Amino acid sequence: MSDVLGTGSTEQNNNVVFDRIGMTFQTDAGATQAVANVSGTIPEGKFVSVIGPSGCGKSTLLDMVGGILKPTQGSVSIDGELVTGPRRDTAMVFQEDSTLHWRSVLDNVAFGLEVQGVSKVARHDRARLMIDLVGLRGFEDHRPGQLSGGMKQRVAIARALAVEPRVLLMDEPFGALDQQTRQFIGRELLRIWERTQNRVLFITHDIQEAVYLSDEVWVMSARPSIVKEIVTIDLPRPRPEGTHALPRFRELEEHLWNLVKVEAEKTLGPGALLA
Repeated sequence: MSDVLGTGSTEQNNNVVFDRIGMTFQTDAGATQAVANVSGTIPEGKFVSVIGPSGCGKSTLLDMVGGILKPTQGSVSIDGELVTGPRRDTAMVFQEDSTLHWRSVLDNVAFGLEVQGVSKVARHDRARLMIDLVGLRGFEDHRPGQLSGGMKQRVAIARALAVEPRVLLMDEPFGALDQQTRQFIGRELLRIWERTQNRVLFITHDIQEAVYLSDEVWVMSARPSIVKEIVTIDLPRPRPEGTHALPRFRELEEHLWNLVKVEAEKTLGPGALLA
């Protein structure tokens, strides 16, 4: 386990670099500081999860990497280039169903490529490869209304991967799924990630999920947020189904739970999580 990284402002190729970023929102009631001072690095080919108490700024952090929000202090860079807005080499997957219900699975997966002006033949060829990768071969002509929730999320993942992103941002993508489907899709995501080796920033409330999927777990403090600790997940890859039963898995899960509990109780009050 490691402590929070330092200022990390040196130029780093093939990395996502957070350089002392912060985010303050201005409202009629005054200023609200959501993120205070976050520094860290996501190297090429690494899977990083972010956990923390509700309202601590996890999604805000993701939106700053995606260029949806501009930090009010500090900066985010990808492969040495400052993030100043949405980028073609960054893709996002959200918790909510984001499929286009009037389009087939094939055309949903190809949508990002269509926006980029890729020809129909080329984008459909690429979309079919991604549909195969996420295990949806045979469903190319189905509409989202004919799919389960887990299948819709696989469509969303395939659409994100189709544009060949350097960074994949995932904001609680399995939050609306039942536990069984969530675990299945999590295993599928690992299988896909092991083939693509995208850099992934993954937001979740599920500590078991974070341990199972990740190379590192960043634990955010109560608002205004900092990264309280970066925990290295030193479990071997690939991770079989029995990984959850390993003693080391349980140790990591307990350590992360204790970190989050302390931060949650700053907001909710001592013992609130046990009530």
